[in-house]
Amino acid sequence: MTLPIRPDLVGLEPYGAPQLEVTARLNVNENPYAPPNSVVDAIATAVRKAAEGLNRYPDRDFLSLRQDLAAYLAAESHVDFLEARNIWAANGSNEVMLHLHQAFGGPGRTVLSFAPTYSMYPEYARDTLTEYVTFPRSDDFTLDIDAAVAAIAETSPAMVIVASPNNPTGTALPLDQVEALLAAANEVEGGCVVVVDEAYAEFRRRGVPSAASLLPAHPNLAVSRTMSKAFALAGGRLGYLAAHEEFIDVLRVVRLPYHLSAVTQATACAALAHHRELQAQVDEIRAERDETVDWLRAQGYTVADTDANFALFGPFEDRERVFQGLLARGVLIRVTGPEGWLRVSIGTPQEMALFRSALLEVTA
Repeated sequence: MTLPIRPDLVGLEPYGAPQLEVTARLNVNENPYAPPNSVVDAIATAVRKAAEGLNRYPDRDFLSLRQDLAAYLAAESHVDFLEARNIWAANGSNEVMLHLHQAFGGPGRTVLSFAPTYSMYPEYARDTLTEYVTFPRSDDFTLDIDAAVAAIAETSPAMVIVASPNNPTGTALPLDQVEALLAAANEVEGGCVVVVDEAYAEFRRRGVPSAASLLPAHPNLAVSRTMSKAFALAGGRLGYLAAHEEFIDVLRVVRLPYHLSAVTQATACAALAHHRELQAQVDEIRAERDETVDWLRAQGYTVADTDANFALFGPFEDRERVFQGLLARGVLIRVTGPEGWLRVSIGTPQEMALFRSALLEVTA
């Protein structure tokens, strides 16, 4: 029997990084610290209460969760503008991004980004029959803002996506560059939205601002976040987005009914109520990141400046050999980014010590 598969999907493999049981899993930018017992207990209590009503559909507009997310983001980014009506959420920021493509992409429309960047962006575009176009970043992985503005004028995209900190490089985007992208987007005939993907924002260095501070003045701006990283809630699958109410209302049109389960909502609300406990190790992860960058540079590697919980380093003549050598020693990192580069997530001090010793052995 022949299945009528879409021609553009024939032969493709599903996206996914390796999930292997090794001593140091440093490949998918997870928080290496499990939630403390106090938070586990709070989540368990909240989920038990939600379970008592699982015979009913959940709140499809999840207003309590949106209010909690608005309060958290307003305090974290120092933006008084945010209320529940300015927040959207879904099963991870991946689903948030898919909603964005469903709402603003589609046949005959273009999404623009700047490579190297998150490897899922072209897949969201593919799944929604949207053209995906990238322009290259500078050699140091920063954005050449003049070239980026020219790219917007050239391609007339319906949506521009830029990650800050960028994945896989860790590069943060200054606010004046976000404003330049917004100004260029305002010139696109038919309209253009700018999405700043801030999945790793809580790890940014002191003084690096969030694009959320620009939201009040820009109705075509959206800032995406996640609870997977700094909240140590990757298994909870909760991503969210902040924007003007009119922007959020468009996303409500394309979402599936009841897309956030009652269990997910309860888990996320309990985690938000204990965010300080969940994020207690963020400073430690930052310090370990900076020490890792310094150490890699001392070994002679080029390392991208990073505001995230990972570091991109290289170049290697044969990065696959280095990757396999590390894996044989119980260290799983990621082959991603430009040819010759590797990315390592920041783990515990013990995991990073193992990474350093293994890398020295492999490259001796």
